[in-house]
Amino acid sequence: MSADMAIRVLETSLGKVVLIKLKGGKVIRGSLQGFDQHMNLSLERAEEVSADGKPTSLGTLIVRGDNIIMISPPPG
Repeated sequence: MSADMAIRVLETSLGKVVLIKLKGGKVIRGSLQGFDQHMNLSLERAEEVSADGKPTSLGTLIVRGDNIIMISPPPG
């Protein structure tokens, strides 16, 4: 996926819940509030989703782009 396409996907995901996989295996879900050219993401109502499916509330969060393996946009 090109950087331009990734930015378009992020732009259409603003204000919506995205699922993010991080290095080390953590999975975070939250409402995407913003991003920058380094793919640093600002999330509100973020929660870590554990392997057993139980969410742990993290609140407002900034995720560094170099820790992100995958960003899953909302369905639709």
